[in-house]
Amino acid sequence: MKKAIQIFLGLVIVGLIYVIATLIHNPLSFEKELKTRNAEVVVKLKAIRAAERAYKSKYQQFTDNFDSLIYFILNDSLEMERKLVDEDDSVALAKLKKAGKKNIEKYNLAVIDTIFNPRKLTKEQVEDLRYIPYTNNMEFILEAGKVVTGSNVEIPVVECRAPYKAYLDTVKYRQNIINLIDDRVYNFNEYAGLKFGSMEGSNNEAGNWGE
Repeated sequence: MKKAIQIFLGLVIVGLIYVIATLIHNPLSFEKELKTRNAEVVVKLKAIRAAERAYKSKYQQFTDNFDSLIYFILNDSLEMERKLVDEDDSVALAKLKKAGKKNIEKYNLAVIDTIFNPRKLTKEQVEDLRYIPYTNNMEFILEAGKVVTGSNVEIPVVECRAPYKAYLDTVKYRQNIINLIDDRVYNFNEYAGLKFGSMEGSNNEAGNWGE
């Protein structure tokens, strides 16, 4: 009888150690995964934002269509400007003036060769921009349009987002994700995921990850 009690108590102790270890390990493991996956999502959001800003610089509006955005990146160009001579070179400037020329030269540069610098994206990476990492080809939610400001000025706006539920492991970390979403939504009144921009007004395409 005494031996049976000892065995039972031993099993209880082992069980308690397992529960305590799980309680400690699970939040740490979740935080590590959250940091890793957030970082990969942010990399794509930044690339999409760079493309949207370039698209707006040429067409005076954003696009809510990934096909159009990807085609723009792969096939379009941007008009750039550069100075022909150094502004401090008075002799060269005088020659330009005498020739009736301005100290500015315009040229075209492929979108893909300029907007991601210093990164270099391949065609495959550009075509993959639409998909949220760690998902089965789920696309980022992309919206674009125009809003009228208080001074009755119409401005283009864009918003691109990825909900936590899309790219985090909702099976392994179900309760952690529920707590994370509740904290973001109910305590901070923020979007439960990562995003840039806003359809409610211009915020300079700010990202909610801190930049």
